[in-house]
Amino acid sequence: MADSDVLTVEDVKAAVIEEVQNVQVIDVHTHLLPPSHGKLMLWGIDELLTYHYLVSEYFMVAPAEMTHKVFFALSKEQQADHVWQGLFIDRTPISEACQGVITTLQKLGLGDLSASRDLKGIRAWFAAQDLDEHVDRVFRLARVRYAVMTNIPYVEDEAQHWRVATPKPVTPRLRTALRIDSFLKGDWASVSQALKAEGLEETLDGAKQYLRKWAQIYKPEYMMASTPHDWRYPEPAAAASMKPLVRAFAGFGASELLEQVVAPVCEELSLPIALKLGAWRGMSPELNPCCGGDGVASADIASLQALCAKFPRVKFLATVLSRANQHEVTVVAQKTRNLHLYGCWWYCNNPSIIEELTKMRVELLGTAFTAQHSDCRVLEQMLYKWEHSREASRMKSNLEAGKRHWPGPGPLLRATCAPGLAPDPRRAEAGRPAAPGWLL
Repeated sequence: MADSDVLTVEDVKAAVIEEVQNVQVIDVHTHLLPPSHGKLMLWGIDELLTYHYLVSEYFMVAPAEMTHKVFFALSKEQQADHVWQGLFIDRTPISEACQGVITTLQKLGLGDLSASRDLKGIRAWFAAQDLDEHVDRVFRLARVRYAVMTNIPYVEDEAQHWRVATPKPVTPRLRTALRIDSFLKGDWASVSQALKAEGLEETLDGAKQYLRKWAQIYKPEYMMASTPHDWRYPEPAAAASMKPLVRAFAGFGASELLEQVVAPVCEELSLPIALKLGAWRGMSPELNPCCGGDGVASADIASLQALCAKFPRVKFLATVLSRANQHEVTVVAQKTRNLHLYGCWWYCNNPSIIEELTKMRVELLGTAFTAQHSDCRVLEQMLYKWEHSREASRMKSNLEAGKRHWPGPGPLLRATCAPGLAPDPRRAEAGRPAAPGWLL
């Protein structure tokens, strides 16, 4: 092998930076919805400014007379005015959430309006946009090939858009995921109500039929759920002993729904199950109106490992909210063939933590993980979340293989750095489009 075949450290660094910056990514989890869903699609400057990160930050410095009750009684535009004044005028916007708004405006060519703090001018620009064209523009600027939505069949405002005989076309920039939190919470009352609304039996078989029906409607990439912060699998012995009594009064529990409904249907349909662990729901109830009341709790990673062991033919995708869990879950992923880690979720989606977690995962997993997802609810958030994630990924890691005399040009790096998803041939056999194998 000639010396010219060996990449230098600087060659590898340059190639990594170029590939990470320019690769077309697949955003494997968002809360976006298409323009055809009307007001359910969140976009524009007022939605950006009233997102829960910024509202929570605003209340740390808001005047005493601005109570939660007063704030949430205001119109969306009035709320945005207060956040803009409190965080972007009266203070230097240095938090990640504030910087995200600034990055977003710059990416859209509104840097001058941002620098002059011209909120009125920014609003006027958004109001003048054709929404379909704007969606495509955001995806192009973010360099996102497509994003996976979060679709909840038992939320009627959303489900009605899919129940019609001929649903309005959805941009190919968006694909579906079937969210089933009520099943993982063991909320049989909600599940039973959903079955009744569909004219199905309020039984485990009826629940399976419900999931099959909505999988046929959505044609999802995966099923998904955010688990309660105290989720355990299998259930502790004391809880298990109470099952007959609980069933008599409250119906079926989380383990029964998982074991007898969700996992069998996912195996039958060759659908992965994506789990999001560690959210402490409703920690700060006064912020619930903006979805900002949730906190962080350490998840029980042994439960995740036990679930993967119980269902070896089901692919589990997992992302964990607490930084304290990250090393443990990465080691578990290394030892568990049907477990795949993805993204830096929610409170981990900050550059310092993205860099730390991505480096650790590369060191332990090589390329067998999905580096990031945006988790965005507002369309334009995609711009800053991917821009900041790309910047954080320019790290020193084992990708700097040049110092270890690894031969070969760019193709190695492209295969390593480009977040992509390999097709799962079993899905074609089931009559659905080839979908992710969930590999980086």
